Amino acid sequence: MTEVPVGVRRPQRADAARNFDALIAAAREAFAENGTDASLEDIARRAGVGIGTLYRNFPARQDLFEAVYVEEINKLNGVAEAVASLPPWQALTTWLRQFVEYAATKRAIIEAMNRESPMFAACRKSMYAAGEPLLTRAQAAGEVRPDATFDDVIRLVSGLTSAAFIDAAQRDRVLNLALDGLKVF
Repeated sequence: MTEVPVGVRRPQRADAARNFDALIAAAREAFAENGTDASLEDIARRAGVGIGTLYRNFPARQDLFEAVYVEEINKLNGVAEAVASLPPWQALTTWLRQFVEYAATKRAIIEAMNRESPMFAACRKSMYAAGEPLLTRAQAAGEVRPDATFDDVIRLVSGLTSAAFIDAAQRDRVLNLALDGLKVF
């Protein structure tokens, strides 16, 4: 699976790469907690770096949004590779559960991104290329409804992620209800 490139580049020097990764992790947390209005100063503080380091890596706020988004897509794609050897239903549901986790971060920054951009299109294409074979394999095994398309499944699960849940247990119960609708019994 090819990683989706982002407009900013991860530094090669080990210490600079650690700072870059720390900024991505801190931004992911801050955006999930505070949305796109998260303070860049807070992100730098969370990452344990100065604001100058943040701006050196991400000259514009948009660069940080895109880097976090692409990082999440690349992580999701990696999960598809990691679960591919599991039994078909287990592989698909494991990936979809990771998709739900990804969607929480995505929701926080999606409005700030240009959905018509080549980067956004590349991310979508990459995510579909990673996840669709899992659905196809589960359908071929007779475990998933044959009339469900991958786009249907993504929309179903995405719809669930837009709801406010009492806690993670409730979110998991609702996801299990949705997955039961896909399963062939």
